[in-house]
Parts: sequence; C-alpha cells; structure tokens
Amino acid sequence: MLASQTRGATMYDHRRLGRELDLFDTDPLMGAGLPYWLPDGAVVRHTLEEYIRDAERRAGYRHVYSPALGKRELYETSGHWEHYGDDMFPPMDVGAEQVLLRPSLCPHHALIYRSRSHSYRELPLRMAELGGMYRSELSGVLGGLTRVRSITLNDAHIFCTLEQAVEEAGAALELIGRAYADLGIRAARYRLSLPGEGGKYVADPELWRRATALLREVLDGSGIPYEAAEGEAAFYGPKIDVQITDPAGREATLSTVQIDFHQPERFDLHYIGPDGAKHRPVMVHRSIIGSVERAVAHLLEEHGGAFPPWLAPVQLMVLPVGEEQSEAAHALAGRARERGLRAEVAGPEQGTLAARIRSARLVPYQAVIGGREAAAGLVAPRLRDGSRPDTLPGDELLRRIGDRVAARGPGLWDPS
Repeated sequence: MLASQTRGATMYDHRRLGRELDLFDTDPLMGAGLPYWLPDGAVVRHTLEEYIRDAERRAGYRHVYSPALGKRELYETSGHWEHYGDDMFPPMDVGAEQVLLRPSLCPHHALIYRSRSHSYRELPLRMAELGGMYRSELSGVLGGLTRVRSITLNDAHIFCTLEQAVEEAGAALELIGRAYADLGIRAARYRLSLPGEGGKYVADPELWRRATALLREVLDGSGIPYEAAEGEAAFYGPKIDVQITDPAGREATLSTVQIDFHQPERFDLHYIGPDGAKHRPVMVHRSIIGSVERAVAHLLEEHGGAFPPWLAPVQLMVLPVGEEQSEAAHALAGRARERGLRAEVAGPEQGTLAARIRSARLVPYQAVIGGREAAAGLVAPRLRDGSRPDTLPGDELLRRIGDRVAARGPGLWDPS
C-alpha cells in the first residue's frame, strides 16, 4: 500500500522525513528559516521546477529572470512598502540609494512589461518566473519548509484586456488542477479571499468590486464549490486560494489566482488598442504550486516520502544478489541513466538482499538480478507497493518505467 494511502493511520512530519531521507536540513549558523537542499532534495526540487516550466511553456507562458533586489521607490510605487512593510526586511543603504530584498515578484514583472510598448494583438502576454523572494517572518512561526524567509515562488503575471481576464484566470485554475493530478495533491477547498477591516488594504471600493465580480464569474464558470473569507485578500485585490491540509489537519494556501487592477494603475501600464489609443491592461497573478518549499513539504507529508515515480530522487534501485551479478547490475543502471532515469546500484557490500530491499522501500522500482537472471539478460522487478511483476528483460523493464515516468501521475505499473 502506498504511503499516501495510509495517511489516516500514520502522521508524517516533513521536517523529520526531510532529514531521514537526506533531502534538506538547516544550520543555526546559516540562520533560521533558511534551509539548504541536499543532493536528493535538489533532484526533487529541480524535477518539480522543470515540470512547472514545461507546463507553463505548453500553456503559452514566456519565462523571465528578474533580480531579488529593488530600490525602495519600486515598492513604494507598488504599494508594498505602505501595506506590506512589516513583512519586508529593512532597507540596505547602497550609496545614496536604499535597496530591499523583494517580498514578491509582481513589481518586477510590471516593470518588465512597461519596458516595451505593447499592442492589443500581443495580449494576453503571459510572463512567468521561478524567482526568489524574501519575507521577514518571525522566528516563532518558522518551521521546516512551510514557513521560511527565503522563498522560491512559482509566479506568473498575465497582462490582458478586461475581456480576456476571466478566461485567463479560468485557464490558470485548470492548470492548477492538472498539476495537482500529476503530483498526487488533493485540494481541501477553494476560497474566495476578500478584504477585511483595517488599513492594510488599498482603499478603492470600485477596484475591489470589479475584481471580486470577475473572480466569482471564474469560480462559478468552473463549477468548483468555494467559500468566501474576509480578511484573506492580498492588499491590492481579492484572490482565489486553493487550500491544502497536512496530515494533522492544519490548513494552508498552496496555489492562488488573482485579478489586479491596482498595480497596472500604479505603474501606468498600457497597451495600444485597435483604436490607436492607450488602454489599461488587467494583471492576472497566478501561482500553480505556490512556493517550491511549501510544495515539497506538502508532497513529503502527502506521500510519506514515497514520491510519484517521475518525481522520486531515485527511480530505480538495481540489486545484484551477489558480487557475480555486479557487472550486469551496473550495466542496467547505466542504460537506465542513458534513458534519463535516475538509477543506482545497491550491491552486496551494503548488506543482505533483504536489508537492501528494506533500505530502498521508498524507491518506486527495484530490479533484482540473480545468477539465473544475469545469464539470461533478465531482471526480477519489485514495486514499492509490494507487488512483483513477472521476470522480464532488463530493457523491457526500463521501457515500462520510462513510460510511467513520462506519463507522470502516481501510478506505478502498466501491465501492457
């Protein structure tokens, strides 16, 4: 039985799993809320990032890079300094200027859009980045990968006409749904996050009314049940939050879709319409998996360290029964790596066969090679869920694993 299927009986803590599986760790000298990634964790992170980039490319996004620093005036223009300043790190004096670690990527993307003139024919313009940002979280709320001070955000901003905004936001919701299916993530609920009392929100009732009406249209059109929640909006506009829960029942936001009229106004963004005049674009913010850190934390707890095959740090463990089969085992692992699979060999020097099988229990696929198999070019497959398909040629096993990895999703085996 997969780890994610035993969720009700076992409580997984991503911090414990991350250390046990050598995925990530922290050091007090490096600082609280600043985890570092070990090689296997870096594999998971890199694979996840490449998956997201590929999904975005297929959906028509163009990727950019922008710096993690900006002048204080940038965040005064965006409104972050006024409405979000308590969560930002203090300014650094650089000559006559003050610069800050950015708390979000949207001001930078607004400047990138503004750097060139745009025609209505170019819209929607979908701009994406996996970028670093920094938030001055209090020490008491920091924990593992879920609350950190250095964040890599899967962020994107769509600059579009008013008439395109609902369709673009709806497409972002569909992209989130496909990613969740591939990753084995279950959304707990969808929330329409609205402003609450207090001065942390932009004071523009018409802006809020228009943006909220559009997001309700998106949610109603998708057929997704949702709940409205006051006091959960971004300071510049309402948002759709996709909520997840950990095994202990704690809820957090993983993915978001927002419609923003505020920042296009603050940055004086425009496009040239069919009438030859300037028009203000709408800015749709969306994040498919939120921060990479929180996504990996949730995946660890959701699957108990048994990642979907395409995401697993090691996808195939080759197990020679004795030293005589080591050459055949290393040859199979080499062919697997040539096919793009992540394969390793655990030989007799690492213990008995039973001990090596137990040690590799979270690896999706194991290939046992004894004397009989080595002589015939065969392997005895073992799957993580305990099943044992029939003995088959090594290259056939690699083909089937490659097909499952390419198909993504949580499934382990296709008997055909």
